Amino acid sequence: MDSEQHSRHKRDAGTPSAQTPARRGPGRQTPNATRQRNLELLDKALDLFLENGFERTTIDAVAASVGMAKRTVYLRYGNKTGLFKASLKRAIESWIVPVERLRAAESDDAEQTLLKVGQILVANIMSPAGLRLMRITNAESGRLPEIGAFAYTQGTAPTTAYLTDLIRRRVRPHGVEVAEPGEAAMAFLYLVVGGPASMTAWGLVLGEKAIDKHTRYAVRLFLHGLLHPQDRSVGTPAGARTCEAPEHAPAAQDAMMADERPRASLLEENRRLKMLLADSMLAVATLKERSSPR
Repeated sequence: MDSEQHSRHKRDAGTPSAQTPARRGPGRQTPNATRQRNLELLDKALDLFLENGFERTTIDAVAASVGMAKRTVYLRYGNKTGLFKASLKRAIESWIVPVERLRAAESDDAEQTLLKVGQILVANIMSPAGLRLMRITNAESGRLPEIGAFAYTQGTAPTTAYLTDLIRRRVRPHGVEVAEPGEAAMAFLYLVVGGPASMTAWGLVLGEKAIDKHTRYAVRLFLHGLLHPQDRSVGTPAGARTCEAPEHAPAAQDAMMADERPRASLLEENRRLKMLLADSMLAVATLKERSSPR
């Protein structure tokens, strides 16, 4: 080996190869590991906020529960309010049912479709994560109203829009659309989905059979409240039964108008029930907030 080759060999031996991966310094984590640690932090923070309330939960306790430096928590979220918001948003995003999953439950039978959709939504809100989220949101929504707004825009609004479209497509008494499908969608959420959640918030313990029985009854009540009282058929536009009276039959028209009055009464009852449930849930949330230790 000549002197030039010898010099090049020494120079190459002292230079790390481009193919050799750089070693991470001690204590450094991969991006994926860092993300998992952060999710662990948010999940544990939400548990502590629910267990102790916002005021009695400290950054020190949250950091210690996951073995993380308090300084790291402050760098990521600024303060306790920022951590609380982030943990709630994480829980809401994980809990929301994707609309695609609801669409996948559709079938040719409109009543069975509404039942399956209702069962999915009820199971979601009655899950441990759903009940935990409902309790802490009710307890702290007065302090942070933007959390409620976030939950609505991310979860309730897309679900309501889907239900509105579903009702418009599938529930067609006399072959025509329901007059107010948006109102009907909200009534569905309060009557079918909100019922078990409200009863649980009031302290009632419901078994799976009781929840399923309520869901089936509420779906049937909701659906037939939208239909003509004497017409129990439900179908797609192609298979809908048309019951309009001909113009030369005034007696039949009078009968139809008379039949519409009970239907309007049922719609009004649905609306009244929706408002009653909303008021009850607000009352429960207020009571919990007043009775929680400060």
